[in-house]
Amino acid sequence: MLLDLNNEKMQEQTNHIIEIKHVSKYFGDKVALDDINLYIKKGEFVTILGPSGCGKTTLLRLLAGFQTASEGVIYIDGKEITQTPPHKRPVNTVFQKYALFPHLNVYDNIAFGLKLKQTPKDVITRKVKQALRMVSMSDYEYRDVNSLSGGQQQRVAIARAIVNEPAVLLLDEPLAALDLKMRKDMQMELKEMHRTLGITFVYVTHDQEEALTLSDTIVVMSEGKIQQIGTPTAIYNEPVNSFVADFIGESNILNGTMVCDHRVKFANVEVECVDEGFGENAPVDVVLRPEDLYIFPLSDSAQFAGKVTSCIFKGVHYEMLVESDGYEFLVQNYHHFEVGSDVGLLIKPDDIHIMKKERICNTFEGKIVDENHVEFLGCGIECLPEQTQGMEPGTEVEVNVPFGSVILYDDEEDGALTGSVRFILYKGNHYHLTVASDWDEDVYVDTDDIWDKSDHVGIGFPPDSIRISRKKMN
Repeated sequence: MLLDLNNEKMQEQTNHIIEIKHVSKYFGDKVALDDINLYIKKGEFVTILGPSGCGKTTLLRLLAGFQTASEGVIYIDGKEITQTPPHKRPVNTVFQKYALFPHLNVYDNIAFGLKLKQTPKDVITRKVKQALRMVSMSDYEYRDVNSLSGGQQQRVAIARAIVNEPAVLLLDEPLAALDLKMRKDMQMELKEMHRTLGITFVYVTHDQEEALTLSDTIVVMSEGKIQQIGTPTAIYNEPVNSFVADFIGESNILNGTMVCDHRVKFANVEVECVDEGFGENAPVDVVLRPEDLYIFPLSDSAQFAGKVTSCIFKGVHYEMLVESDGYEFLVQNYHHFEVGSDVGLLIKPDDIHIMKKERICNTFEGKIVDENHVEFLGCGIECLPEQTQGMEPGTEVEVNVPFGSVILYDDEEDGALTGSVRFILYKGNHYHLTVASDWDEDVYVDTDDIWDKSDHVGIGFPPDSIRISRKKMN
């Protein structure tokens, strides 16, 4: 039995064409990639998805060899290529801006790599014609690339990459410059190309719909870290944290309490769910997809009674906002309800997704300054004397501050320290903000005020909100 398990494990390892192990990338003091571990199977279509600045293009450039890892190792097809130059790697890259040679026609652009390898002329001709057929451009081989549309130029770029028969095709937001209809058409063509070629595709995009449409596996990234790896269905239906739930599609994300197994309370209503193992009366995040909420004229069968405050036609469905007992729900439905309509909402137990809270309050390491001050985040912050009672100056402590007690100021000088808003999550009746402080540590804030991403703010901590305890020694 043990032998069978070992053989199965070895087989799984040999099936990985790409292995990225503990890879980090630094640009000066900035961490672009933080301890990335990723394994990609042969023939898989993997999409690396995330917002701008999350590290996805940096990861692709490490695979291509245009940059080198600061730490860790990369294997392709069983060989370590961490320091191998780009032209010696079994990969080809398709760029967002195509990078075609303007002085060469379509044929010569596609044949360029083969000519560098001194491939025989008859072989070049055969391979170029085959690549042109793959991208549906058989009649364009002698056309000037400058005369082509954006979609046609993208096809030429893809043909130039696949003609070299790489083990891995890397695609860096290749459809971003195309209009919506062309992008949709090219998505289908890329999916068909992948099926026909049978080679491994590693695709980078910030477009969630594109990732869900194309991929066998999605890798969601944020702040240089992998947040979740899974199939499109798993990523959409079972997000592991609030970032993934918010980034992939539309979501209602609300604070909740897991009353007990199969019972959860949120928006002041207790309902049945299918989740278990969270404990009793445990704080959780509740995710409801807007298409899973049933909306109907108000009746006794409603779990939530509310009023429609907005209704927008989206072409296929209506998108409505419903206010219920101080909470706002986003609902998508084929039926139209006028603004001001009294409606009921209902959600099935298996359409409710429960996530464990990532944190329940701000927690900082600090030390006592005197009986009225504690130092954390690089600042001496006023606190109540009863919190420091029995603690000498210099005592190492843990400082806890509730999310809702942190104050943000328009005028940075009004705060004890400053920072920038880097993530905003709407929780149904308030906003949950992640603020990157100047001390390089995040501060989490619950607020009713509306802020924009990248706003520079002052950060304040009311003395009566600060809770101090001695630091636990390991």
